[in-house]
Amino acid sequence: MSHDPVDDGPLSINPPQVVAGGPGAVFSSLKIGLREMGIKTALKTLAAVNQKTGFDCPGCAWPDPENHRSMVEFCENGVKAVAEEATSKRIDRDFFAENSIDDLKNKPEFWLSQQGRLTEPMILRAGSTHYEAITWEAAFQVIAQHLKKTDPQRSVFYTSGRTSNEAAFLYQLFVRLLGTNHLPDCSNLCHESSGVALRETIGSGKGTVLLKDFEEADGIFVIGQNPGTNHPRMLATLQAAARRGCPIITMNPLPEAGMIRFKHPQEIGGWVGKGTALSTHYLQVLINGDLAALKGIMKALFELSGPQGLDEGFISRYTEGFAIFCQSLREVSWDRIVQSSGLLQSQIMEVAKVIANSKNMIFCWAMGITQHKNAVATIQEIVNLALLGGHIGRPGAGLCPVRGHSNVQGDRTMGIWEAPSKEFLDRLGREFDFSPPEAPGYHVVSAIQGMHQGKVDTLVALGGNFLSASPDTGYTEVALGRCSLNVQISTKLNRSHLFTGGEAIILPCLGRTEKDFQKGVEQFVTVEDSMGVVHVSKGVLPPPSEHCQSEVAIIAQLALHTLDHQKTIDWLAFREDYGTIRDRISRVIPGFEDFNHRLEQHPTFVLPHQARDGRVFATPSGKACFTVHPIPERDLSENQFLLMTIRSHDQYNTTIYGLDDRYRGIRNGRRVVFINARDMQRLELDKNSYVDIVSSFKGKERMVKRFRVVAYDIPRGCLAAYFPETNPLVPIDSYADKSHTPTSKSIVVSLIKQK
Repeated sequence: MSHDPVDDGPLSINPPQVVAGGPGAVFSSLKIGLREMGIKTALKTLAAVNQKTGFDCPGCAWPDPENHRSMVEFCENGVKAVAEEATSKRIDRDFFAENSIDDLKNKPEFWLSQQGRLTEPMILRAGSTHYEAITWEAAFQVIAQHLKKTDPQRSVFYTSGRTSNEAAFLYQLFVRLLGTNHLPDCSNLCHESSGVALRETIGSGKGTVLLKDFEEADGIFVIGQNPGTNHPRMLATLQAAARRGCPIITMNPLPEAGMIRFKHPQEIGGWVGKGTALSTHYLQVLINGDLAALKGIMKALFELSGPQGLDEGFISRYTEGFAIFCQSLREVSWDRIVQSSGLLQSQIMEVAKVIANSKNMIFCWAMGITQHKNAVATIQEIVNLALLGGHIGRPGAGLCPVRGHSNVQGDRTMGIWEAPSKEFLDRLGREFDFSPPEAPGYHVVSAIQGMHQGKVDTLVALGGNFLSASPDTGYTEVALGRCSLNVQISTKLNRSHLFTGGEAIILPCLGRTEKDFQKGVEQFVTVEDSMGVVHVSKGVLPPPSEHCQSEVAIIAQLALHTLDHQKTIDWLAFREDYGTIRDRISRVIPGFEDFNHRLEQHPTFVLPHQARDGRVFATPSGKACFTVHPIPERDLSENQFLLMTIRSHDQYNTTIYGLDDRYRGIRNGRRVVFINARDMQRLELDKNSYVDIVSSFKGKERMVKRFRVVAYDIPRGCLAAYFPETNPLVPIDSYADKSHTPTSKSIVVSLIKQK
């Protein structure tokens, strides 16, 4: 069992809301913005968010409008993300002198993040109870000594999606010059399943739409996604589509406010009235019933009279595997589809008619799809549905995996990947005159397993909260404790700083919101959004401390101290002028040719995409692939449930901004489990009941204690609860086929009523 302090206060449970946005979003934004930044800093900072001359929001990766950007180009959760980084609170050496590691372990995640920005390098020496200050030079020497005396295959280098393109490129170069591909990143935990599924079927791991395509779509399908909390700016895009009569189909186990109605906070109508209805059809599937539902929709398309919904010319010219795919649909029964999806056949047929009449359909999905054992298969069924209608490679249509963290896609583009292609390694090797390692490295799950087995000595994390983001928290705590060095490049304190083996070092870095001067010259970085658009990001605030350094500067100095044999690369030049990094990127990464020159002409550009731009599919056959997958078995005993982990509205990834989940009616607490009222009745639970949640996998049980049950509109046999509180229930060896993404949306559990 993991060490699990409780955040909850006096919990209040209210009816869930059915409208997102509106005055509530404005007041919530003002409250946290003023609390963390003060009025002067808040006004200065928010005026620069997602502007062409400002910085990219450190929250989600939803793209910015190319033209007609408003003065308020951010959402409620964007304000929270900015305020979290631009807070006026500070942590210094006195804080660590007053708080031992054991003291801090007893503090909840929310409390840790609320203490403020880290301001100077700190070290926890072996056997010590407190972090203490250390100079940058001494810190680099300690890290370099560890790395030099260790086989490169015994070091792991994690990356968060917050990292810029320039820092990510430099980081992977340093790691590969060191001699390993152990580059796990947060993609392994979220959209890795999307990348695998798309590479196999269309030849590219990226989506095939741009933001402007939503203006031409005559049908939008949102699957396993909650934009109201996770990508609120997407709601304005959906609102515009709904207002012009575009049908919006939503498929999700929970009825989320953000997909029911939306009040745009920047409109008068967003303050009065009922708002805009978004979803024309809401399919409330069982957890992991999506694959069966998608098969049902496609089966229904074939059963509709005439060739409705099928683009026979596209199928014939651009795809393969259609005949076998058709045979598999004929063989699956409606009884099986209905039972596994939790939907009525009539519901499925009605949605199929909408899709059949759509000429330009966009398919969106997120982590509600990617974190199941059969996640890759489900995403490939989405691809199948798109291929049937020829909805790839034409305006207003396509595949849209909505990625989470800003620049998580850019990190992968820059080479942050444990399994890089030979083509990438060859280009990197030619540019820097070395032979990069070819053997695949650790992804997140195998990295944790390697640590646990004593095969890893050093963890270096470029951003993120590795412990709280990972599955099987108790197992991961033990794994981290078996490393001899834990290095965290961070803006704020988190639980990953507290579970260490030998020594631990915290290196405080600049955030997106802050100015970055090197040798007196202001620098900028770039990021790539969820739709393959690259743009400039330049902070506007002073650094939180004179001792904070940029990620680029930190990586360059790590390389200088560690790579004694590598004298042909001018790491100081990289540190002093980020344009020199972009010059090298332009010669290694396709699509970035003339990188600096293009940014001089315009602060954004769109990366090429063969499938989107010309229906060219980089698969072995040169065609997009229909695939066949069985409907997964739903093997639960009478007293078992399928639990999915979710975010609250006051949360982004593992960062907790507050203890409310306004849209779901939860106030001042997080240890709740959402359950169908009839299941509550069957288990003799009431609104005041508390339960322990127990997961069972391969004969091993894991438990989290004292969760308040909340009657909710969720299918019977299904549960939902917040992460990271329920991450201890996710088994380390339960992950998606092919992608190894933890099955955080498919946890078999039982409930034990507390007396």
